[in-house]
Amino acid sequence: MKAILFDEPCAADKLYIGEFPKPEVGEEEILVEVKATALNRADILQRLGKYPQPTGASPILGLEIAGDVVAKGSKVFKWKKGDKVFGLIPGGGYAQYAVIHEEMAMRIPDKLGYEEAAAIPEAFLTAFQSIVWLAELKPGEYILIHAGASGVGTAAIQLAREIGAKIIITASAEKHFICKELGAEILIDYKSQNFKDVVLNATNNYGVDVIIDFIGANYFKDNIESLTRDGRLILLATLSGGKVNEFDVRQILTKRLKIIGSTLRSRSLDYQIKLTKDFYNFAYDKVSSGRIKPVIDKVFDWTDVSEAHKRMEANKNIGKIILRIN
Repeated sequence: MKAILFDEPCAADKLYIGEFPKPEVGEEEILVEVKATALNRADILQRLGKYPQPTGASPILGLEIAGDVVAKGSKVFKWKKGDKVFGLIPGGGYAQYAVIHEEMAMRIPDKLGYEEAAAIPEAFLTAFQSIVWLAELKPGEYILIHAGASGVGTAAIQLAREIGAKIIITASAEKHFICKELGAEILIDYKSQNFKDVVLNATNNYGVDVIIDFIGANYFKDNIESLTRDGRLILLATLSGGKVNEFDVRQILTKRLKIIGSTLRSRSLDYQIKLTKDFYNFAYDKVSSGRIKPVIDKVFDWTDVSEAHKRMEANKNIGKIILRIN
């Protein structure tokens, strides 16, 4: 089969389409002819040699797929050839074919195309895990979502809206429109405003109950000061680095804060299956009706994968960047 490959840690220009062995189907797996996949920060880090794939995962980039079932393992009874599915995988999405465990695959709603379906798994499962499983967000609580216009950010806004939370986001001003459209109530331009000051002013010094953060070190102190008592900080990435200097940890004690770090790709298969099922039960009807929708920034043909990676690296995207597989 054809796949997008790279020979060593490299810049985006060094990605190319080459030949790679078609994956073998396990007993509980299905083989999917991939029609679309999506970019994630993990793809860029893996390409740069900073994020090796989990043990046993395909070395090919790509954590989510949408396509058609073309073969299945001997113990698969849930799916048949021709079924249209989408889902999260540990790697291998940038290819003509990929395998996925039958319980990780979800049926593509009739009204969704392959590109829209491919934009859902990683962003929405990450957001669902963070907001519902880890933060246990409740109706009426305040939530601050950093990088609100990102793939996970736009998913998190919609999930928080469905729960009935009060939503605050940070994003560059030119990306505020999509966050407001999805349900964010307070919009902060991180380039010109201090989010802590805006949060405390907007909440009459109450603060927020939950923060979803990808930035790390540069935001940590202000995150802690922005949280109210019994607040929860969910840390998903450290884009600004991982070291915080001269921080007074007593705030964590006096406010009774929970600081939870989380990843998804390295989680066990059983964990990911349960997460997928919980998300499916919560959101599938809402996705089918269009109430919850993936936000797509741009669809690239996979021959233009280098340009797609450059767009994400430059932080130009609003929502998900999609690759159409030929």
